[in-house]
Amino acid sequence: MARVAFLGLGVMGAPMAGHLARAGHAVTVYNRTGAKAEAWVATHGGHAAPTPHAAAKDAEFVMACVGNDDDLRAVCLGPDGAFAAMGAGTVFVDHTTVSAQVTRELAAKAAEQKVGFVDAPVSGGQAGAENGVLSIMCGGNAADFDRAAPVMDAYARIARLMGESGAGQIAKMMNQICIAGVLQGLAEALHFGEKAGMDGRAVVEVISQGAAGSWQMQNRHGSMLDGEFNHGFAVDWMRKDLGICLATADEVGAALPLTALVDQFYKEVQTMGGGRWDTSALIARLRKFGEA
Repeated sequence: MARVAFLGLGVMGAPMAGHLARAGHAVTVYNRTGAKAEAWVATHGGHAAPTPHAAAKDAEFVMACVGNDDDLRAVCLGPDGAFAAMGAGTVFVDHTTVSAQVTRELAAKAAEQKVGFVDAPVSGGQAGAENGVLSIMCGGNAADFDRAAPVMDAYARIARLMGESGAGQIAKMMNQICIAGVLQGLAEALHFGEKAGMDGRAVVEVISQGAAGSWQMQNRHGSMLDGEFNHGFAVDWMRKDLGICLATADEVGAALPLTALVDQFYKEVQTMGGGRWDTSALIARLRKFGEA
């Protein structure tokens, strides 16, 4: 068992930290809104800290799951940041979806004080976090990954090292690119079926067992048909992630025409007031605008 700090108790971080506590690790949590940290402790035990620095003090592993590049820098750097409290041989594990650029920047700063840094973005959504079955794509030093992997096992279905620092974030970008395309295709198929007078659930029961089947089809077709989107991974977050994908594509010289198109579709969903809707809300746009 390890002494672990967890920074960020959102819809993903709170259940992930809970799995660490249930696995027997000694967990100290930090959240920007302190009341959330106190509520987490009331449920799971452990300790709440007022700053990332205080949470990371004496921790062997520091896990983070915050919002974006700037949020990650904020919990890592400065006198109140985690890095200032971490000693040689400790490991920082970042579960935030951020740019590979900030990952490499922070990994270099961590290395200056002999602190390991593993970029470890996750896939599986809120349900995956709550059930402890996340897929974790990691980048960094193999020795640091090998040390952190048994701790991540508390909430992972699979965790694999993809390559050097930043490789985990690149893998997560590939994940989001795949999801964007699959959801747009699913939305169009269900919308088409509605217009053609088909029973969408009956069709999905058949086609989900063939080559068209996907996690999104299995888990989202019903709520899409019912127009229920107040759950899951928010459109605002997906647009943040796709923005990272598109910016990185420019850097590496990759063409992402479908991703760029779906990103604009999500922008339209935002204008409909759906920024906090699940990413499957692409079908709501089709219903409103009648576009295929």
